[in-house]
Parts: sequence; structure tokens; C-alpha cells
Amino acid sequence: MARQALKIFSLAAATSSVYLYGNKYLDPNDFGIIRVGRAIATIKELFVSFEDTPLGAASLAQVHKAVLQDGRTVAVKVQHPKVQAQSSKDILLMEVLLLIVKQIFPDFEFMWLVEEAKKNLPLELDFLNEGRNGNAEQVAHMLKHFDFLKVPRIFWELSTRRVLFMEFMEGGQVNDRAYMERNGIDVNELSRNLGKLYSEMIFVNGFVHCDPHPGNVLVKKCPVTGKAHIILLDHGLYQVLTEKFRLDYCRLWQSLIKADMKQVQKYSQRLGAGDLYPLFACMLTARSWASVSRGIDRSPVTANEDVEIRTNAAAYLPQITQLLNNVPRQMLLLLKTNDLLRGIESALHTRASASSFLNMSRCCIRAISRYQRSRTDPLYRKAQISFTEALSLWQINLYELYLRLKGSQLGNWVIALLSWMHRSLY
Repeated sequence: MARQALKIFSLAAATSSVYLYGNKYLDPNDFGIIRVGRAIATIKELFVSFEDTPLGAASLAQVHKAVLQDGRTVAVKVQHPKVQAQSSKDILLMEVLLLIVKQIFPDFEFMWLVEEAKKNLPLELDFLNEGRNGNAEQVAHMLKHFDFLKVPRIFWELSTRRVLFMEFMEGGQVNDRAYMERNGIDVNELSRNLGKLYSEMIFVNGFVHCDPHPGNVLVKKCPVTGKAHIILLDHGLYQVLTEKFRLDYCRLWQSLIKADMKQVQKYSQRLGAGDLYPLFACMLTARSWASVSRGIDRSPVTANEDVEIRTNAAAYLPQITQLLNNVPRQMLLLLKTNDLLRGIESALHTRASASSFLNMSRCCIRAISRYQRSRTDPLYRKAQISFTEALSLWQINLYELYLRLKGSQLGNWVIALLSWMHRSLY
């Protein structure tokens, strides 16, 4: 029955995509006369050159490379012509089809999909939302201490709701391992830096870019420093986490990393999982319950575990839909984001590396310590919290150094030397 429901749901999703998700490229002649800011201009008046073939095309829009009359090279994101008009019909069709699914299979709750589409699609269709809410500028300022992050500047004076002008930046897609090899980019360092970005967004700031699919995350090697820059694109869809949710989520991940099952149960239930907390933990980590219980940083994902997870996903579909219906709406986009990031790690062959969990641990410690200091008045108590925070971060740094030494040739020599000295003494 689960597989039959999945097929019906897939049909619903596919049917509802008739209007929005065609793959036909948009002909630039469709917007031969466009509104730029408050003015109206033709492509010839506005651009020195405009590449007809898009750099990338997605469901709602496509991006072209162009050169403005003043010599600036820009990326022009243009919305498909009929998306605005058809979006409400698309959502209505999705709602009707999901109501039919619910009548056939009362146990399956998919209506949250409609609620999320009604909330998020208008935001994604309004390109000025990226600037009105300051998403691009805000995340660039928030993460400015990461010198490897690049956020293209947006030219708001030229942009409209349907046409967005951005600073042109190029690079390979973040999941293109062959590109990384050709350009001498360390995929392990890249994966660590991507984990740092998202851990900082989720746990520390509670302001999360929720569409990190490979087309929105580019990588380019800096010719000066030789380090890889991560270019973050498409800032239309962000999730703002409440403080309570963010702190509970921090503590849940700390519990998962420590394999503290009592705390996993406690914080999963606080986030709406109820008695389905084991399933919730498995969904968050994409690991089996046995791996979660042992500690998700203790062993890498195996092929057998992947097969087990995919098999159980179909078997537990009613429980999964119940869980998705019960958790806070903030969790839905985070689950999507986690899934996209894991897909990138799998493509780079860096999935479930210990460094990603260490970065998460650091951010969770910092976030909780900052909250505790904000709720404390006595200076000695603030100092005590700061000392505990520094000690915990130092322990993580020491453990990370140990892991790096253990994985290096020098580390192997040191371990062999210590082992020889131990045998010689005893």
C-alpha cells in the first residue's frame, strides 16, 4: 500500500507541475521589452551583449550572462513568462490531488505540502524578496568572517520582481567531483567549509539558506591564495528559526553526536516527534537506528546501511507522513536542506566525516553558551559560562588535531614510534 501511495503522490506532484516546471528554455525575445527599475528598455538598449543560451534553467526562472552598457558583466535571472499567472492554479491542482490521496489513504497526511507551497512559492516568485528582506546582504554580513564565502552583489536599481541583475560569478557545481580534481580543489576541505557555513546559519544565527542544490552552490579556486571559494546563489528561500526551536535543535544534535539516547528522546519530543523519536533521529541523520545508538561519528555509512534506510523509508511511510505533519513547520525546510547537503557530501565522497560533526558541535556549544550568558546577570557566572565554553571548544580542537595526525603519514610515524617506545619499556 505504501508503494501505491507513493506512486499516486508522484503522479500528483508531476501533474501539478504541468504549468510551472517545463524544461523549454525561455526565448529572450519573450522579454524583448523589459522593465528595469522604473524604466523600460529593450535588450539592445540595455546590454552590450546578451547570451541567448542560459547558464542554467530551473522550474521558475533561468539565468543569462550579459554585459551592461557601462561594461559590467552581470548574471540576469529572468522568470518564465506564465509562472506568476499559473502558480495559483498549480497549487490548487496540487491541493485537489492530495485531498483525493487522503480520501483513498486516510493515514497519509500530505496537506502540509500545500501549506508550505502556499507560503513559500510567492516568496520565490518575487525576486525583490531577496532584497526586501535583505537575504543576500544579511547572510553575507552574518558570515563575513568566512573568507572563502562569496555572495554575488545584487543590483537592486536594475532589478524587478521578475528580472534580477547580479554580479557575475562563475565556478563549478559543488557536487562535480571531476571539476574539483581538474582544478586541484581539496574536496575534504570544501566539505568542511560547506558544513561550517550551514552549521553557523542553523545553530548560531537561525537564518538558513534553504535551497543549497548544486546549481546554487558554485566553487572556484582563487588564483591568488589557491583556496576554494564557495559562491552562494539564489537567496529567495530562507528559514528564520525561533530561539526556542534553534536551541532545542542544538541540544538534539549534541545528544545525537554523544549518542545520549535519553536526551535524544527528550529533545526529539520537544520538537514534536512524540513516540516516533527513533524514526525522527534516523531521518535527521540519514543513519540506521543501530548507528544512531552507537554514535553517528563512530563509523562511516556502509552500502548495506544505505539499502536498509531506503527499504525502511517505504515500509515506514505512514509514520513518516505522520511525523512530518506533527513537527514544527520550521523543521520541514531544514530536513530538505539536510538532504541536499548530504547529497553533495555523497557526490564528493565525504559523507559522515568526523569533521562535519565537530563543526556542528562547535556551533552548538557557542549558540547555547551565548544564550546562557544573555540570561545571566552576575559577571562571575558569565565568566564561568565563557570558561566552560572555551574548555569545550579546546577539547574539540584537540580531538580534531588527533584525528588529523592519525590520518597523516607523520601521525602514523608518531604512533609507530610511541608504540615502539612502549614495547621497549615493558
